[in-house]
Amino acid sequence: MRTIDLTPLHRSFIGFDHLSSLMEAAQRNGEKQPSYPPYNIEALDNDRYQITMAVAGFNDAELSIESENNTLLVKGEKAASDNTAQRQFIHQGIAERNFERKFQLGDHVRILGAELDNGLLIIDLQREVPEALKPRKIAINTGNLLQD
Repeated sequence: MRTIDLTPLHRSFIGFDHLSSLMEAAQRNGEKQPSYPPYNIEALDNDRYQITMAVAGFNDAELSIESENNTLLVKGEKAASDNTAQRQFIHQGIAERNFERKFQLGDHVRILGAELDNGLLIIDLQREVPEALKPRKIAINTGNLLQD
């Protein structure tokens, strides 16, 4: 019997666990998501998440973070410089290329803030479900039933 590993699908979806949505998005996006820059997604507790991206060589002016329609977009754009043409690398392991990374956010997930620390971009997220949508307990009254 064949088993399907859905782990790669869970990487870019934050704040909800709808398998049907994951499958639909996987079918819709035929292209593979690039592996640069590497990142981690952590669940800090039930409603708090953190994305950590390794963006070595980028400063805060070269990075942008945008949120629109449950999509988080992180871009890194290096300014073209004349001194890179003059440099001779024996080995170049630090990628200094532009990137664009999209993350699909669940409903009611908002971005709390972002921080750049030692080459790591840290983005804090929190799910805030409105009271009207939270499950609530319904009390069951026990009383005398009318008898015939």
